[in-house]
Amino acid sequence: MKYIIVGLGNFGSSIAQKLTALGNEVIAIDDSMEKVDHFKEKVTHTIRMDATDELAVSDLPFEETDIVLIAIGEDQGSNLMATALFKNLGAKRLISRAINPLHKKVLEAIGVDEIVHPESETAERWSNKLHLKNVIDSFELNEDFSIIETQVPEKYVGKTIKELKIREEHDLLILTIIQREEKTTQIGEKEKVDKIEGIADPNVELKEKDILVIFGKNSDLDSFIGEKSSEKNQDD
Repeated sequence: MKYIIVGLGNFGSSIAQKLTALGNEVIAIDDSMEKVDHFKEKVTHTIRMDATDELAVSDLPFEETDIVLIAIGEDQGSNLMATALFKNLGAKRLISRAINPLHKKVLEAIGVDEIVHPESETAERWSNKLHLKNVIDSFELNEDFSIIETQVPEKYVGKTIKELKIREEHDLLILTIIQREEKTTQIGEKEKVDKIEGIADPNVELKEKDILVIFGKNSDLDSFIGEKSSEKNQDD
């Protein structure tokens, strides 16, 4: 996959390096020449650029880029300006870093696809989440094993966990099932609430919007997610 990472601070540089190490193409942007030089051997491409300069940013390969991550954290104004600019230029999937609750609301108003909170979420977690297609969330236990949340594949809807044979065929373990519901708060805001089924019952029948929580080796998880992505592309 191809990524654009804007901002080479601790969070942005960690993700850029991790995604590069996983075999992805990463374009990392920062307005500091010192940071660009420091990471040029560790990231696919590093470019010194003002991410709020529309003329400069418009030359980036948006059509070939799968995900843009605005990782600027030290300057809220630059973060918002860059996010709005990349949104207007047609980023396919735009993720931005929130500094505080008000900043989060402004990003939501701009229309970003997802919001990052580095203070409570690690770069490793987000690297896995971005690298593995169709993954809703992930938690890296070590460099070899992870736990991921992923949408139930269409071909598995209506089947039981026992019938899937994920353990036998993929060497993966389904830990539990999450049903994600949207509810309205007392002040009228929409929020997503997770209903967790507990330890997965092998005889439970999977529904269309269920989320599987799966444990296994990163290579096996990558293979399983890749198989899902191929099936989706064939259907499309």
